[in-house]
Amino acid sequence: MIKLFLSIFFFLVCFQSEAQILNPIDSGKNTSLRGLSVVNDSVAWISGSKGWVARSLDGGKTWSWNQLAAYKNLDFRDIEAFSDSKAILINAGSPAVILITFDGGNSWKEVYRNESPDIFLDGMDFWDSERGIIYGDPINQKMVLLKTNDGGASWENISTNNSIDLHVGEASFAASGTTIRCDSKGNTWIATGGLKSRLFHSKNYGQSWNAYDCPIIQGKSSTGPFSIAFRKKGMGLAVGGDYLSDTSRVNNLLITKNGGKSWQKPLISTFGYRSAVEYLSKQSLIATGPTGTDFSDDGGKTWRNLSILGYHTARKAKLGKLVILTGSDGRIASLTY
Repeated sequence: MIKLFLSIFFFLVCFQSEAQILNPIDSGKNTSLRGLSVVNDSVAWISGSKGWVARSLDGGKTWSWNQLAAYKNLDFRDIEAFSDSKAILINAGSPAVILITFDGGNSWKEVYRNESPDIFLDGMDFWDSERGIIYGDPINQKMVLLKTNDGGASWENISTNNSIDLHVGEASFAASGTTIRCDSKGNTWIATGGLKSRLFHSKNYGQSWNAYDCPIIQGKSSTGPFSIAFRKKGMGLAVGGDYLSDTSRVNNLLITKNGGKSWQKPLISTFGYRSAVEYLSKQSLIATGPTGTDFSDDGGKTWRNLSILGYHTARKAKLGKLVILTGSDGRIASLTY
């Protein structure tokens, strides 16, 4: 009986260890990688500071890099990829540009430019292959909203659709491209932080909006939700913290069962400030930040530290199981689970 118990215990420990392993990849590039989109188990795209973009066709093992000569001073904080040939790029800061490629990144077309000194785009997501939305920090207390209905070839300013003023000191974080999430039914969730944290929700492709308080840590420009993730029927999470106190676990993760109308704290939270959270299955999630990477297998109620290796963002394949993480100094990893 003892031998049987030890055998089972050893199997479970080994299985758990084998099931969640980070596989670091040294890209050799001096760039902070915050843009990440994983299409399937083969194709992934990443983007970062100094105008760098890269594409992998072998599940993240190798990458083809391209520094966009006309945009070397820009920080591409988000990328949305649709195939091995098509992807869309946005940067944070002014000027704000949106670029699109149809040939695997060999050439890029600028389809939007905003020279306003106040413009700051935070993230983008798509409801389907044609309809997508980008949001940015408020201008004159109004959240910047851009929408496409033609797969990113053109963008319309729909900021007036959201009549809710943002509070003084309420903005958002372009930390991982995951403070905005869309689903195929027309839902959009956007998280704000800083002095005030809220979750904005639209159920009709950005035509109208509601806002709900998000009682995560807030009150300073460095605090709030830095990433959100949602599943069916409004199940979701908000993670973040205070990036100036990145090992603090105080009120840095919340769970919602009704699309952000109300929130509950987990039993065991993530192990510090986290800038990205991603569902891998109904119950399994990964969260990462500069001080480490955490894993939950009970829907986010409890977390355990998977690695002291930290990244900016983590994304799972839209079609498949591939999970890629990207971070500072060109750091890339894949996840075996």
